[in-house]
Amino acid sequence: MQEAGLLNQSTLVTYFKLQGLSVNRKVQVAMFVMVLILYVLTLIGNILIVITITYDRRLHTPMYFFLSNLSFIDVCHSTVTVPKMLIDTWSEEKLISFDACVTQMFFLHLFACTEIFLLTVMAYDRYVAICKPLQYMTVINWKVCVLLAVTIWTGGTIHSIALTSLTIRLPYCGPDEIDNFFCDVPQVVKLACTDTHIIEILIISNSGLISVVCFVVLVVSYTVILVSLRQQVHKGRWKALSTCAAHLTVVTLFLGHCIFIYSRPSISLREDKVFSMFFTAVTPLLNPIIYTLRNTDMKNALNKLMCRKERKETK
Repeated sequence: MQEAGLLNQSTLVTYFKLQGLSVNRKVQVAMFVMVLILYVLTLIGNILIVITITYDRRLHTPMYFFLSNLSFIDVCHSTVTVPKMLIDTWSEEKLISFDACVTQMFFLHLFACTEIFLLTVMAYDRYVAICKPLQYMTVINWKVCVLLAVTIWTGGTIHSIALTSLTIRLPYCGPDEIDNFFCDVPQVVKLACTDTHIIEILIISNSGLISVVCFVVLVVSYTVILVSLRQQVHKGRWKALSTCAAHLTVVTLFLGHCIFIYSRPSISLREDKVFSMFFTAVTPLLNPIIYTLRNTDMKNALNKLMCRKERKETK
């Protein structure tokens, strides 16, 4: 009878209420306009990068292969949360079903964890290219690129399944209000009507540890790169420094959020929504800005693609 009662309690919550970004209507409208612009620019910029790399044979190199993967992930990552948030701006209740919430959590962690692994792989790619240029095509060949891509996607999937499984096994019988504008594991676990101390430790051990370890690996990689740049000529040094600085900017903003959110107990802070906004709407836009506007090869390829399109339209 006790187990049956617990089962009935665990099925009481069929919908969660999302608090959104703000209760102030004017702030909500302003955020809607800003986030909509950021999302549209994210889609256009990242999709354009994928198309450009696909059609320009000169960009069929390991570095741009990983960059196209990063653009694809950024499109998917922002699409998991932003459209729902935009729709909820005009809704009073901001409801999300339990199944939709679980689905959102699964894909959020799938794309986020895969991107963390991909950024780490991209750092290794830059390390080999700068520190061991003569061995680059041997170490980072196409077979290795495909193997690394399969590995990071598999790792992200396993990570997401593990976290989602831990979350859906908990009983939810109220409260049902999530203190954010999307479903995430820490906020949802906090609503379970049972002791979640062990689950929170597992979340920190999983997501938090992955973020911290990858960040340390990235810092060590770039430290080695910077040391090796001391032996290069002035022009090559500044070009390599520019590439590393761009990569570090994306890494710091992205992993900074993950470390802040997942390396502590499931408690709500005022800064959470700000970090989440950067995580879901701002960071995915940095990819096309940093890797396209500051990259001569990408700008030349984009111009070539635009010229080809104009020629087709005039015929």
